[in-house]
Formats: sequence, C-alpha cells, structure tokens
Amino acid sequence: MRIQEIMTRNPITIQAGAPVRDAAALLRKHKIGGLPVMDNEKLVGMITESDVLRLLETGNISDDLWLPSPLEVIEVPIREIINWEKTKHALASIGSIEVRKVMSHPAITIGEDEEIEDAAAMMLSRKIARLPVVRGGALVGIVARADIVRGVAGPGQ
Repeated sequence: MRIQEIMTRNPITIQAGAPVRDAAALLRKHKIGGLPVMDNEKLVGMITESDVLRLLETGNISDDLWLPSPLEVIEVPIREIINWEKTKHALASIGSIEVRKVMSHPAITIGEDEEIEDAAAMMLSRKIARLPVVRGGALVGIVARADIVRGVAGPGQ
C-alpha cells in the first residue's frame, strides 16, 4: 500500500514566523500532534507537541542544597521573589517565540509513492510520529503512525 492511499491531504500548516502560541492553538483545536512549518510555500520543518513542551522545561533540582543561617533567613524570601518574577516573565514570553526557533528542521519527508512499510521504518528509526508527504518538493499531505496502523488493518477496519 502506498502513502498516497493513507495520508491526510492538504494538512494544516503554520508559517515559520508565527508565534508558538498560534502553533499550540492549532494543535489543540485540531487535536493533532504536529504541524508542518512553512516559509511561504516551502516546507522548512515540523513543530510538535514535544517541541512546545520542551519550552516549559525548568531544569534539574539543584544539588547544592544549603540551610540558611539566621541572618540569611531575611535574604531567602527576597531571592525567591526575584526568581518567581523571572519565571513568570519567561512563561509569558514563551508564547511569543517564533516557531522557526523551536521547530525540528530540516523536515524529514517521504514521497507519496513510497510504501507504508518505508514510512513505518523511517518513523521507527528516527523516533518520530508523523512525516510530511511531498511531491516534487511540494507538501501534499502528512502521514502519522495512526494512518499506517489503519492502512495495515485494511479497509473498513
């Protein structure tokens, strides 16, 4: 079975210069896990739920735990207030980051005439869940793991 038989045609896309908040809104609205990223008509990457979540990573808990002395008890709350303000500012600015700065690139693609087994092998080896489908370099669809599973199950399943 070929990719063109199972792919979603005319996938929802986002422009590389759009803010991440717009990408997140499209992912949520359409209940999808990733979007092809376009620079005008050219496919330049992919942005996924994982890319958005990665922006929220806070880092590891510090190994240098210390207990304050009586004089430092006054300093600790002030330091924590400053850290919280920085954290609030960072969270507020995440949504305005351009998609191009967090997308995976270049996009790993597959041709519409390829076999679904080729797509499955590519997804497994690259540890990805979806592939933009191209014809002559132009985006014509997208295929996800669920599409392959449906294709393997056969019509009417």
